[in-house]
Amino acid sequence: MTAEAVTPARAVPAAPPARARRPLGSRLAEIAGGSVVRVVLILVGLFWLVPTIGLLLSSLRSPEDMSASGWWTVFTRPSQLTFGSYRKLLENGDITHSLLNTALITVPATVLVVVVGSLAGYAFAWMEFPGRDWWFLAVVGLLVVPVQVALIPIAELFGKIGLFGTIFGVILFHTGFGLPFAVFLLRNFFAEIPRELLEAARLDGAGELRLFARVVLPLGGPAIASLGIFQFLWVWNDMLVALVFTKSGTQPITVALQTQVRQFGNNVDVLAPGAFISMVIPLAVFFAFQRQFVSGVMAGAVK
Repeated sequence: MTAEAVTPARAVPAAPPARARRPLGSRLAEIAGGSVVRVVLILVGLFWLVPTIGLLLSSLRSPEDMSASGWWTVFTRPSQLTFGSYRKLLENGDITHSLLNTALITVPATVLVVVVGSLAGYAFAWMEFPGRDWWFLAVVGLLVVPVQVALIPIAELFGKIGLFGTIFGVILFHTGFGLPFAVFLLRNFFAEIPRELLEAARLDGAGELRLFARVVLPLGGPAIASLGIFQFLWVWNDMLVALVFTKSGTQPITVALQTQVRQFGNNVDVLAPGAFISMVIPLAVFFAFQRQFVSGVMAGAVK
């Protein structure tokens, strides 16, 4: 009996399932809906930028043009644009000195809050010491203390120790009131770091300071950047604290502009460019660190 070779049956691939075609009306509605949302968002953004654009164009016009017509006439008469107001601003010693004072106050107050807040946040998150939780609760409780309550007592204290009216006194005030939020924010962020990562670094011989510098700080970069932006904007735009704790030689730009309004009510050729410069610097800082800010705000939202 001859054995016949049996040829295995070739598998026939299954036909791909037919793609369900969406109705034309549904697809058009989706496209139109997305376009409408984009248009609305663009219009809202432009409307939000109108005061900034108006201030910029006003700072580029002469006092005569500003008193004669609104800033929107620049679009029909671009010959109004001039840098004369900025040249006059640079010749105003009070404004230029106040810009320097603002930088001397804002930069140290931001750096101190970030550095001390980072160290304290790491200590509260990963170091064991007596009363750690109670101390952290006390720091959190300081968040509810309003700045207005402490103005007079601290002003009297600074007057007794010789810090009232000095730049260093303003820096200390901003640092003291910025630290509770900094410790609260960074402690919660550092506590999300995996314990195994820190224990592995300790097994490799890393001490607490080296562990903080080599492991915790790189991982906490987004949160630290967000804190730095918040602190910088708060101190740069502050007027209440500066109005109470500074004198004529230590006033920041916010108080200097307010003084110009009180003394020279029609001095708009100095006020407009000064106000725009005081506003555009924190905007530039925000946009420069926008990526880190968004990462820090969204940190912990996705596990």
